[in-house]
Amino acid sequence: MSVTNWQPELHLYPGPKYLALTRALREAIRAGELPPGTQLPTVRDLAWGLHVTPGTVSRAYQLATQEGLLAATVGRGTFVAARAPRLGPTQSLFQERDLQSEPWLVDLRSPQLPDVGQGAAFSQALERIGAGLDAAWLDYPSQRGEAPLREALCGFLADRLLGPVSADDIALTHGGQNALLLVFLCCLRGDRPVILTEDLAYPGIRHAAKLARAEMVGVEIDDQGMMPDALEAACRGHSAQILVLTPEAQNPTASRMSAVRRAEIVEIARRYDLQVVEDDCYSIAESNLPSLRALAPERTWYIGSFSKSVSAALRFGYAVCPVGMGEAGRLTAQHGFFALARPVSDLVLDLLESGAAEDLRRKVQAAFSERLQAMVNALGMFDIRWQPGLPFVWLPLPSGWRASTFARTAEAEGVLVRQADEYALIHGRAPHALRIAVAGGVPLDRYEPALATLARLLRRPPSDMAV
Repeated sequence: MSVTNWQPELHLYPGPKYLALTRALREAIRAGELPPGTQLPTVRDLAWGLHVTPGTVSRAYQLATQEGLLAATVGRGTFVAARAPRLGPTQSLFQERDLQSEPWLVDLRSPQLPDVGQGAAFSQALERIGAGLDAAWLDYPSQRGEAPLREALCGFLADRLLGPVSADDIALTHGGQNALLLVFLCCLRGDRPVILTEDLAYPGIRHAAKLARAEMVGVEIDDQGMMPDALEAACRGHSAQILVLTPEAQNPTASRMSAVRRAEIVEIARRYDLQVVEDDCYSIAESNLPSLRALAPERTWYIGSFSKSVSAALRFGYAVCPVGMGEAGRLTAQHGFFALARPVSDLVLDLLESGAAEDLRRKVQAAFSERLQAMVNALGMFDIRWQPGLPFVWLPLPSGWRASTFARTAEAEGVLVRQADEYALIHGRAPHALRIAVAGGVPLDRYEPALATLARLLRRPPSDMAV
């Protein structure tokens, strides 16, 4: 029904009239004065009744629609949304599960770092830090105080082929996910910005994009990652501002982008003036190919963390910003959380300066390589995609298996794996495939039988099973 007699008293709300009308709509909907499904007056009718311009009403309707309060349908009109929007995120970034209460399960959904002496290294570092505590630990951490850590991090990243990098180019964050959100908040503009990413991608990208009020658009990938022709088409069809991709270790397909493909992607990004986010959190081995940051230092944000190479519990990450954008990155971090927590920054600085971080990284890489080899030995007769040192494999399923069916069957046999559709964008398609992670924290006498279970199931798809 049409609410022709709804006449809010805009003089009760200070500020511009379109904001006053938006607030009046919000309060009327939440108070039940305008129940769900109610059809609102046309823009022209409400403008006439309130003695305001049609542009004022149109802008208020648009804002209320963006908030989820209203729903507009071409040819039908504008209605109060069927359900009041829930505030905040509605989906967990990852599925937490109490495996201690299910000790029979082997979790191969996400890589688990092996214990290569992190506890002892951290304990020694904390003892050294504790011996020199001073009054600075009572104050807020500062960007200036992080300068020694940024200098030390430059040395740690020296083998990454990042192009020109100085401490001034680095912004420190609480993990790679935090770095991703930081870049989005720093770079995105407008009411509904667009981010391009691989059509199978790390789920944290879409969660960070949602917090930044951005729309995600998927770009097709092949065995080298993002396809230039598909990127070109996406750029023509959308006014995108940011491109997110993983050229070194694509998550989840384990593909690696060639040098030629990287140059093609950079050329397109320059032509359409895209900011490029190069997510390298999974790459723990030295690369012999230039990063996107090296190829386009004026627009590439290189993101990394210690979570896959030293310890996920530290929540330490960083963004190597485009040349000249380091201050903008650090100011965005400052506006969000002042600076890294002092215990984290001091601990990481000690680990870097003592050489413990590099030692732990190499030991983790060696342990992952050993576990990865066991996985390749067990599953190598199938079409697995993998890279040396990468703590997961990609497995397109044999004919007869659907990803959801295989995951349920494997769980019933005590093994947890991750389906491809968990990496697809909303409304995106996913192949019948799995990402199987290296479980560095699972004892070998449980890890290897779990791999044998997967191999047995893969050899016997449902069409071949007895009924």
